[in-house]
Amino acid sequence: MSAKKQNNQGKSGQRAALFLAGVGVFWILATWIGGALGLSLRVLALFDLIALAGFGWALWMTYGIWRARQNDEG
Repeated sequence: MSAKKQNNQGKSGQRAALFLAGVGVFWILATWIGGALGLSLRVLALFDLIALAGFGWALWMTYGIWRARQNDEG
């Protein structure tokens, strides 16, 4: 594998990891702040759905990275 492809895959992995960590922090803060402010369960459920979509997107990103590595090996 060339160094450029390996570097691009490394950056893609870092981007996915940072995105996943950001979604996790968002979810924790949204739940904590929403509970402290007394937001309705409907609004908290909206934050949960947003976080679920973010986690799904992160899973899709990691699947794409995995597929790219599989294609490069064989």
